[in-house]
Amino acid sequence: MKKLSILGSTGSIGTQTLDIVKNNPHEFKVVGLTANKNIELLKNQINEFKPESVAVMDNEKADLLKEDVDINVYSGIDGIIKIAALDETDTIVNSLVGSIGVKPTVEAIRNKKNIALANKETLVTAGSIVMEEVKKNDVNLMPIDSEHSAIFQCLNGENINDINKIIITASGGPFRDYTKQQLENVSVNDALNHPTWNMGNKITIDSATLMNKGFEVIEAHWLYGIGYKDIEVVTHPQSIIHSLVEFKDNSTVAQLSLPDMKMPIQYALSYPKRFELNVKKLNLTEVKNLSFEKPNFELFPCLKYAYDAGNIGGTMPAVLNAVNEVAVYAFLDNKIKFLDIPRLIKTMMEKHNVIKNPVLNKILEIDKQIKEETQKIIESKIEITN
Repeated sequence: MKKLSILGSTGSIGTQTLDIVKNNPHEFKVVGLTANKNIELLKNQINEFKPESVAVMDNEKADLLKEDVDINVYSGIDGIIKIAALDETDTIVNSLVGSIGVKPTVEAIRNKKNIALANKETLVTAGSIVMEEVKKNDVNLMPIDSEHSAIFQCLNGENINDINKIIITASGGPFRDYTKQQLENVSVNDALNHPTWNMGNKITIDSATLMNKGFEVIEAHWLYGIGYKDIEVVTHPQSIIHSLVEFKDNSTVAQLSLPDMKMPIQYALSYPKRFELNVKKLNLTEVKNLSFEKPNFELFPCLKYAYDAGNIGGTMPAVLNAVNEVAVYAFLDNKIKFLDIPRLIKTMMEKHNVIKNPVLNKILEIDKQIKEETQKIIESKIEITN
């Protein structure tokens, strides 16, 4: 039986992970949970899954929770790290949103925990450090997103040196067929209306800008040791083929399924086994059409900026992520326009003096600094014209 701590248990990935635990009671036990501030849902989860300890990011909410439960309740980032490093836990599900997920991941690895990773920002900002710690501490890191789960499955039993390239598919988001003029005035509700996936707000906006796909390119580089020139993104509106791997004999292997995040979540937790899962099966005769096209880098420059940041390396991916994080939440709060997101990223990347081999504390310091600078630009109401 695997003993889990779930970081971000009240979010989209966290709640779906708990559904999988509920359906496989002899395979998984919940030891720890963390939430940002949704203590009402967290209380329900505590009552149902009986964790030994929990953490709440919001200190005041943590104090309120302590009055209602008789288990360990920790608070703040230190509390989340404590849950990530619990002695009783063997596997951490990191479904936190944003760069806040980096430090708990690293601490969990240093405490010999296996990682099921949904937090993209961990590898985007600190991929070199994280993968070095994975190797040094001899733990497993399993990806929880549909694309990287697909790549992992395509590579099962294969020699990594036989790869020609990795092909990551993108739905294209809700604005795939828009013009730049149309994009100037899209609303938050427009951007949250994803055509194929049901996800949290932050990742849904990242999908609309294609930054989500850019993050996955950087993740693929670190997960599989593949150069950026050998990682290709292809728009695939049906979201049936989740990724492909082309080998040196020019054969291509793909993983297909209907879009449902429970599949990659369960696979990350059950590997190397497969468990039954009550999701809709893929019927190719019903799908009928699978189409592909090249992404529009001019219309969606965030994807280009991700490739640029990855190729530059050092602290640049951390800058990319930090600006994007602030800009996305500003857009969700109606403080900036949709196209201001890539404009801000371009501005801040051009200003940044790259540090080539940063330690973790330097990455976190730059993350904080860039977020503050980006916030000041947004609050100053200066027109973003890049």
